[in-house]
Amino acid sequence: MRRRTRSGRLGGCLVSLALVALVYLISITVFPALRHPVFLARLVTSSAPSEVTIPVAGVRKRQIPDTWGAARSGGRAHKGVDIFAKRGTPVISATEGIVIRLGTNALGGQVINVLGPGRQVHYYAHLDNYGEFEAGDVVFAGDTIGYVGNTGNARGTPPHLHYGIYESERGAINPWPMLGSSQP
Repeated sequence: MRRRTRSGRLGGCLVSLALVALVYLISITVFPALRHPVFLARLVTSSAPSEVTIPVAGVRKRQIPDTWGAARSGGRAHKGVDIFAKRGTPVISATEGIVIRLGTNALGGQVINVLGPGRQVHYYAHLDNYGEFEAGDVVFAGDTIGYVGNTGNARGTPPHLHYGIYESERGAINPWPMLGSSQP
């Protein structure tokens, strides 16, 4: 029977610790929201907000038509609201949350997804440019996360932000009734 020495146990612990550290580093690379585990836990266990900040600086609710469900190309229905503003107008986070994706897609062009309270994902599309945040960063309502543009399938249209809210259980929900009357 072989006995483990104290230095052997220490070496085993160091290897185990190194493996845990490696798994954590890979996890935060693949799932950047894990960089803030306590904040993430609070977001996913809290209730979804009944009101959100209007996500374009200087725009009032009365200026935003409720275009939810309107016909779009390819037989699609509009799954958000379009908020028109001058190109380069700051797009601000509608809630606190964690940036879970910055990137591009065919319809939205330059987009940002923010995981907010109640596990809702806030989708900001047609951006002209991104703000100073990257995937995994914490944002608060009112933080500038991008700038109004017309990228993606909005090329050739007046600059605007397409804003959508998605829930895991219901899918896309109409954000217009949730838009607050003021900004922080």
